[in-house]
Amino acid sequence: MTEQKKADFIRLSRVKGIKPEVVRLIPEVIARRYIVLAIALSDDVLVVAMKDPTDIVAIDTIKRITDKKINVVKADENEILERIDRFYMNTGDLTETIAALEDVNEATEEIDVNQLKIAAEDAPIVKFVNTIFFQAVEKRATDIHLEPMQDEVFLRFRIDGVLHQMQAPPKTSYSGIVTRLKIMASLDISERRLPQDGRIRILVGSKELDIRISTLPTIFGEKIVMRILDRETVLLGMEQLGFEPEELKIFQDALMKPYGMIIVTGPTGSGKTTTLYAGLSYINSPDINIITIEDPVEYAISGINQVQVKPKIGLTFPAVLRTLLRQDPDVIMVGEIRDLETAQIAVQASLTGHLVISTLHTNDTVSSITRLSYMGVEPYLLADSLNLVLAQRLVRKICPNCKEEDPEAEEFLKKHGLSLDKNVILYRGRGCGDCDNTGYHGRVAIYEILNVSRALRKMIVENVSDDEIRELAKQHGLVTLREAAIKKAIAGITTIREALSSTLSL
Repeated sequence: MTEQKKADFIRLSRVKGIKPEVVRLIPEVIARRYIVLAIALSDDVLVVAMKDPTDIVAIDTIKRITDKKINVVKADENEILERIDRFYMNTGDLTETIAALEDVNEATEEIDVNQLKIAAEDAPIVKFVNTIFFQAVEKRATDIHLEPMQDEVFLRFRIDGVLHQMQAPPKTSYSGIVTRLKIMASLDISERRLPQDGRIRILVGSKELDIRISTLPTIFGEKIVMRILDRETVLLGMEQLGFEPEELKIFQDALMKPYGMIIVTGPTGSGKTTTLYAGLSYINSPDINIITIEDPVEYAISGINQVQVKPKIGLTFPAVLRTLLRQDPDVIMVGEIRDLETAQIAVQASLTGHLVISTLHTNDTVSSITRLSYMGVEPYLLADSLNLVLAQRLVRKICPNCKEEDPEAEEFLKKHGLSLDKNVILYRGRGCGDCDNTGYHGRVAIYEILNVSRALRKMIVENVSDDEIRELAKQHGLVTLREAAIKKAIAGITTIREALSSTLSL
């Protein structure tokens, strides 16, 4: 029987001895696209069952992929799909999925929306996207980067703050992967010239995850970055964050004050949001009206009113703050102070009977005071409003499975002009399967806490230099971020290399 003739109808349920290695001569993406199943191979003739034996395009595609002569028989669509599910199920780790993707020829230019949708629903595309999420959760990644280059694609996971290269998909399948992610995030799949932001909610095992997705047009295609938001890690209790006992008490005391301002500062990715959420959860109770203004809202917290800003429609931080003050709040959390107007309203709110908690992007506690002054906040208002400034970083923890004494620690300290008590033992991670041979597993926060005393308020009003404020703060017991990091190394929580590198700019 030739492919041009109409094939006889057969019942696949009666066909015995279909071999998996024969079935998989046709990639799953092609099998599902054309509803076709390879059922027998004799010499260089491949017998395939098809829903539509007259589909010349499908037959030519299979002939090209398999490099075989094709004989076609007609079979029931449901029977073919049932066997496709059976033969291809659980066969694909990432390597096999990528191999199947390489057989899919996708045009990257001038592709219409319908073609994009069809490509995004191809089984290997769906499987690859799902595999990315599963692998990211398994490896404890916080961010996923998909980056198109001229002839290839890079896939990187940020694990414990460091980017790691992963096995990437072929460039030919990248358009379908991007479209699949856009569909999941309800983004415009036809818009590839402008950045877009969205969210995906998925269930991985028993974990419900929010994925924050951002697209960025580059010269070789759209770069995708996905932030993984895990409720278990974002909504930690204060005792789990890394506070020393005395630091925790200072922070808790500040949270219990009826008015004033608490500033949490640090670079992007330093754990500020987790600290803020932990603080709000600590004071959250039915007799307190807590309202937050965020961009974006990371997680919904029961009992707290959360507002997400939308600058495109005029719902900015200042606009929400002005309205919010008429909502009878006790505690206000402002996601970030970005401009003078937001800063002024926040300061005024803290001076009129509200506890205001917010964040800034500065290196340490003292520079936060300077930043607010440079923004234009009057020093006397700043001095009256500030209760506490908390700077933080995240340092990687030594993997407990391969933790060992660090024989090179003393030499490393000498090289950096440092010394510790001779009785102190410093540790490192040797590297093992549990930590992907990095020696680290997880992260913990380090804190620098500036409790604003009466003497400090006086110095702020007098607009003295950072160095003078820092010197007075140290006299009153300020532990700097570097000192806090070294404490964690001495306690055997992190390595001395991580302690110093994480505070290099301080």
